[in-house]
Amino acid sequence: GVLMKELVDFALEKNLSGLEWAGGLPGTLGGAIRGNAGAFGGEMKDTIEKVMSLDISQKNPKIIKRKFKDCGFQYRSSIFKKNKGGEIITEATLKLQKGDGKKIEEEIIKNINYRLLKHPMEYPSLGSTFKNVPLTQIDSKIISINPCFNPHKSMSIIKNDPFPVIPAAYFISEAGLKGISIGGAMISPKHPNFIVNILDAKAKDVENLIQLVKNEVKKKFKIELQEEIERLI
Repeated sequence: GVLMKELVDFALEKNLSGLEWAGGLPGTLGGAIRGNAGAFGGEMKDTIEKVMSLDISQKNPKIIKRKFKDCGFQYRSSIFKKNKGGEIITEATLKLQKGDGKKIEEEIIKNINYRLLKHPMEYPSLGSTFKNVPLTQIDSKIISINPCFNPHKSMSIIKNDPFPVIPAAYFISEAGLKGISIGGAMISPKHPNFIVNILDAKAKDVENLIQLVKNEVKKKFKIELQEEIERLI
């Protein structure tokens, strides 16, 4: 499949705007559509017009063509992800706008540099492990339990993803989990929403760390973090 880097480079070459947010994003276009990948206020769904997929869930595979409205895009999800491996994305039509090549390049480079600076690129990782928490889920009960935590007053921790959210990394950090390791897997001190492989980590090491994070964040904040990653088995 087409790598996101290749697609971003192609858009830049043609002075097409709409994918700047994906500067430095790993993986393929198909994967980005499936998970409705997003960063820096942009999402994959913002550029999609049509998607073609191969339905392999039945004995006789068939081609399915969907318009944007039929793709079921939600925060880090889509109909393709909900179908649990029943479809393979084979083709997509994107809508991009003509733009200023210099400004497009500057935005892409800015986003790539942010990833290099803030993300633990020195180790293999899962990428963003947990979904950010929509601000709408932070109610008065949660704030009353945690008097030091009031996102409505602490605007510095709120970001647009593309709607207002509290980063999962904030909760993980405040729960004191930065640098915690199990086996060869570690919660990155650099960005605690990343679980990195520091020494031949096993799947069980990662699973145990994920469960530890969920338990500790729920204990401290009464918030249940949802996984952004998907387990294959």
